[in-house]
Amino acid sequence: MKNIDKYRGCLVGGASGDALGYAVEFYQEDFIFKKYGENGITEYDLINGIAHISDDTQMTLFTANGLLLGTTRGMTRGIMQAYPSYIASCYKDWLKTQLECYPLKEHLSYSWLVNVAELFNRRAPGNTCISAIENGANGTIDEPINQSKGSGGIMRVAPIGLYFDGKKYTSDEIAMIGAETAALTHGHELGYIPAAALVHILHLISHNEDISLLEAVMDTKKALLRLFADKTHLKDLILLIDRAVALANKNLDDLEAIRELGQGWVAEETLAIAIYCSLKYSDDFDKAIIASVNHSGDSDSTGSVTGNIMGAYLGYKSIPQKYIRNLELVNVIMEIADDLYNDCKIIEYGSYHDEIWEQKYIKKTYVPSKTSSEE
Repeated sequence: MKNIDKYRGCLVGGASGDALGYAVEFYQEDFIFKKYGENGITEYDLINGIAHISDDTQMTLFTANGLLLGTTRGMTRGIMQAYPSYIASCYKDWLKTQLECYPLKEHLSYSWLVNVAELFNRRAPGNTCISAIENGANGTIDEPINQSKGSGGIMRVAPIGLYFDGKKYTSDEIAMIGAETAALTHGHELGYIPAAALVHILHLISHNEDISLLEAVMDTKKALLRLFADKTHLKDLILLIDRAVALANKNLDDLEAIRELGQGWVAEETLAIAIYCSLKYSDDFDKAIIASVNHSGDSDSTGSVTGNIMGAYLGYKSIPQKYIRNLELVNVIMEIADDLYNDCKIIEYGSYHDEIWEQKYIKKTYVPSKTSSEE
């Protein structure tokens, strides 16, 4: 069952956690609490009135664009490649936004997002993502492009968990699309298996109203054991997930608990920290996000993944206005979420036309009417 509130919640929630954490990503915890107070950072640190997103949300948007590009080509041309190939093409467009100036000169683009001037900002992009995309973004699970397990593989795959409703693809197939998408740039087993886990969790909680977050995490463990039973490092991820679940049930200081899980610079730690924060504060978006970013680690990625989970679980309506106000590109994020929900309705040889959809996913000429933060 599709619920637009969960689609919007997942992407806006992820961007919210990203923006809150981006301000403190490279700070040590002592500095964070000294600068922002005993609770750490709890509200956006604005720059010219804007809460900046990082490469995490930028790449998440391009992931979504790749999914919609693939479906649109399939429906309008009658044939399509695997989804990760379209996502890889859109990542190459994202790379242009990091290396070139707006507007792009003559170019063949796959994504209408290259028409959004605000995306032409470098927000601490990961070296692995940059180098892997420069080399073609053509890694696979069977033929890895490198042995990286950095958080850059997991922080961008949330749209995959949202997009597929389980009718055309099974939950295992959807999780594998997440893994293959991460493997485009991150070849270590723990670079792509956590991405499959996040996609599975998000798929369950965004399409089911009667599943608890803990039930989704437990079901995800079973799915990983089915899909990756032959992988050497799977047991390490399962143990870390179990530790996150156990810590969420203990009366521990959040910082102390997160220290036991890591810093989030690698994908399995990013996932574990997000699971811990989401389970401990499963009914409170604000508390979960705050806990997820106030540590000496990859705060924007742990915040982003926690926001994805909490937003998908509780919905857009659960996100406090302080996270929506001043959030960079919030209108574009909402528009992409709505496109994932509504999906392509144009078919080959059909009479139905959607001018805006065609501008976005066929012609790639679309420019949003407003691209700043919500007023």
